[in-house]
Amino acid sequence: MISIIVCTYNREIYLPKMLQSILDQNCSPNKFEVILVNNNSRDNTEQICKAYQEKNKEINFNYYLEEKQGLSYARNRGLKEASGNYYVFVDDDAFLDANYVEELEKYLEDTPDMIGFGGKILPYLECELPNWMSTYLSTLMSIIDLGKEVVLFGGKKYPIGANMGVSKSVVDKIGDFNEELGRSGDSMLGGEEKDFFFRIKQANIPIYYFPKMLVNHVIPKKRLTVEFIKIQAEGIGVSERLRTKKSGEYFKRWIIEMYKWGGTFGLFVIYLVKGQLPKGVMLIKFRWWISKGLWG
Repeated sequence: MISIIVCTYNREIYLPKMLQSILDQNCSPNKFEVILVNNNSRDNTEQICKAYQEKNKEINFNYYLEEKQGLSYARNRGLKEASGNYYVFVDDDAFLDANYVEELEKYLEDTPDMIGFGGKILPYLECELPNWMSTYLSTLMSIIDLGKEVVLFGGKKYPIGANMGVSKSVVDKIGDFNEELGRSGDSMLGGEEKDFFFRIKQANIPIYYFPKMLVNHVIPKKRLTVEFIKIQAEGIGVSERLRTKKSGEYFKRWIIEMYKWGGTFGLFVIYLVKGQLPKGVMLIKFRWWISKGLWG
């Protein structure tokens, strides 16, 4: 069975549609369970979940309140409560394709028992993209599209939290999410997903990309502002500082950062030549903000 784990914090505006996308799955409800973890939301999240649970008794829906603030705490609570052989994490503002569970089951039939995996994430835009947004910043919108074929997440690539999963056996082997990392309340600290999947890679466990495991992820207007990108980039830097200092790779991470600066300057020149200066300038700012957070 597949456990769909949804961690939520103050997302009453999107939660009903997200839950409806689970209800609309083109498969029998006994194929999956839903573990919804409310991480101290101050809105109507609890009422929405309780009403959904009461109205849709055919769905194996389980609601929990996690009082320790932080996404990693919420995700670990979800892992603790889940009873499936496979755990899937979907954001509270991501809408599942109607064939999501059905297609995932097909993929899992042809893969090893011990795996990590992630699916395609397409943007659900609430406004037009700004002129400074480039392909190289698309991951900030949690967009993943590696094509139409099943492939491995190679190199430094890994699934994103809006649509990712692992087998239970992986968690038994490498442990759960690092609770020193990850967003907490309104902070933009991250890194827990990278830490989690890098530990999976270090254990030589394959991580697959499943193209038909599809969600549409909301990109609100506020996520496309310069100020939001700045906070997000600084959060990435801080998270990398915490993660690499703990693993003893902080100096190595700075060497990588220097290489990334070289690549950033190269892209800046390309965009300058193309007459797309705002995209090049934003890449420079983005790299500076990350370096600032990495330095501390």
